Amino acid sequence: MKLVRWGAAGAEKPGLIDDKGLLRDLSGVVGDIAADMDVARLSAIDPATLPLVGNDARLGVPLTGIGNLVCIGLNYRDHAAETGLALPAEPVVFSKHTGALAGPFDPLTIPPGTTKLDWECELAVVVGKRCSQVDEARALDHVFGYMAANDVSARDWQMDRGGQWIKGKSGPGFCPLGPWLVTADQVADPQELGLWTSVNGTRKQDGNTRDMVFGVAFLLSYLSRFMTLLPGDVVLTGTPAGVGLGKGEFLAPGDVMEVGVQGLGSQKIVLT
Repeated sequence: MKLVRWGAAGAEKPGLIDDKGLLRDLSGVVGDIAADMDVARLSAIDPATLPLVGNDARLGVPLTGIGNLVCIGLNYRDHAAETGLALPAEPVVFSKHTGALAGPFDPLTIPPGTTKLDWECELAVVVGKRCSQVDEARALDHVFGYMAANDVSARDWQMDRGGQWIKGKSGPGFCPLGPWLVTADQVADPQELGLWTSVNGTRKQDGNTRDMVFGVAFLLSYLSRFMTLLPGDVVLTGTPAGVGLGKGEFLAPGDVMEVGVQGLGSQKIVLT
């Protein structure tokens, strides 16, 4: 099931995308899209019985109630190589502030003070059940769904301002999610998903989740040793090679940044 939230920022309503790609209104059925909702109940609904919404409606962040944005760095072999860093022995963990959340087509204003704004296409994992001290074999049972994500990064803030990555990762609009939240039952294997980024029509990233250093199940199990993941937490799982940092190419006003993950849809962000 492809779940969305549509409407003006701050007043989004729940919806779904039907098999024909049409946006349907779920507000008569559920109050919002949350990670603890009953997917089986929703799956029993005939989408054709739901009101149609114009496809020109704004799409917001596909999930409400996001508590934490937990991120994994250097989790693709080719990305670690392009940065000149060794593969990590254990996952590199950092976070983004939830103030960075944005819809998949919302414009992004480059904040004053950074000249090195960069893109990072990622698979985002939505936690659906309390996850603490979970074995890797059971970790995927705790997943509600998956989204495309862009870990937008101000590299100068990230690397030149005292070494605290969160400062370079948390500006307004630095975490567009969506366009859809695809429920876990619709993703057969999260380690077999292509992901890509284009800037102004030129392909910059072209990877696959099979190339992760640490897979999704391992990451959830690993994180659950150090923290309790809660329903609505989102884990960004790393990015493949092709980020701007690798070639000294960064975003500027007027650029158009597109990010997509196989089966999860694509985003299109205009820089201002």
